[in-house]
Formats: sequence, structure tokens, C-alpha cells
Amino acid sequence: MMINEDLVKKLVEDGYLKTPAIIEAFQKIDRQDFVLPQYASDAYLNMPLPIGSGQTISQPLAAAFMLELLAPRKGEKILEIGSGSGWQTALLAQIVSEEGKVITMEIDPELKKATEDNLTKYGFLERGIVQTILGDGYLGWVGEAPFDKIVVSASSGSISENWKNQLRLGGRLVAPVKDSIFLLEKTEADRFSEKRFFGFKFVSLKTTNNDTATNSKE
Repeated sequence: MMINEDLVKKLVEDGYLKTPAIIEAFQKIDRQDFVLPQYASDAYLNMPLPIGSGQTISQPLAAAFMLELLAPRKGEKILEIGSGSGWQTALLAQIVSEEGKVITMEIDPELKKATEDNLTKYGFLERGIVQTILGDGYLGWVGEAPFDKIVVSASSGSISENWKNQLRLGGRLVAPVKDSIFLLEKTEADRFSEKRFFGFKFVSLKTTNNDTATNSKE
């Protein structure tokens, strides 16, 4: 039977996990703590799993790939769009530690509660490392802007201008758009470098903005 250590070892061997701090986060944050009980035996498989409300916990390969692109660091303030069941939230919190902060937005009340319940297993909410917000992530969270990093957990039809505006100069934004993952780096106030990585599928970002709707599924 697989354990979390086996999953991490495989991701390292396959070249998806490279950065020591991110590897350590994957080792300390057990994916099984963030899946529904009926999927506990599948927690360490490299596949997305249902978490309710038509959403999934990310495929480990995709989660590792996106965090390596994001390059989170200790002490940073990070905005996460779409907490899901809180797995990526916890990974980010482990990396930024007490010196940093993760603000995670979730539009679905049940998933927000699931995130909060799961995060209590690690004390991130109690220590003030994570703040959960019920709201439309496509709008971002201007009250805490600018952010060092912004990561989006579900696919939208376009990159929100709100995210771009709320990113600090030199900051990174990682977001799925349709069947690709985009990495944007803010080089000037209104300029971004952009890289695109093809071949990924995610659930659609839930938002009140109908223009962002996609039909992709993770």
C-alpha cells in the first residue's frame, strides 16, 4: 500500500518536484488528509479525486508542476484562487511559514468549510498563516494587495485583470487557462513576461463572471 512518502519520491524521480522547500512541504503535508474518506485508499495515486461540489483535488503531478512555476518562498504573501479541499493551501502555508501569509478564496461555502476543517489538522488557521475568504476569486482580493505570488487552482477562459493588478512588481502569477498553464511575471507596472505550458486539464473556475466559463475538466 502506498504512503505519502512514495508519492513524493515518485514526483521527485520524475522531475516534477525539484525545489527543496517544495519537496519538504509535500513530505510534511499528507494528501490523504485532504481527500474524502471514500477515496482515502487512492490518495497517493497520481490522479485527481472528487472532493464534492463538482470539484476535484488536483492531480499531484499538476500540483507539483504549478508550485515549481510559482516558486513560493518563506515570508511571502500569496493569494490562492480556489481552495478546494485545502491541500495546495496547506502546501503553500508550510512553505511561507509564520513569516508569510496565504489568503485563499473559495466561492463554494461547503468547500470553504472543508478547507478550514482540513487545515485545522496542521494549525495553519490558528497560527494566522492562512486566511480563508468566501468570495469570487476572479475578482481577487484587493484589500490585501499587492501579492508576491498568485496561484489559480481551476481553469478560466482568460487571465483576470484583477489578478494582474493585484500582483506586485516582480511577482509571479500561475493560472490554468483552458488546456494550458500560464506563468506571468510582472516586469513593469503594466507589463508581463508570459510562458505557456500545454497539455493540462482542470475543472472550471466557478465565478459570477460568465465570460470566464470553460468546459474543461481535470
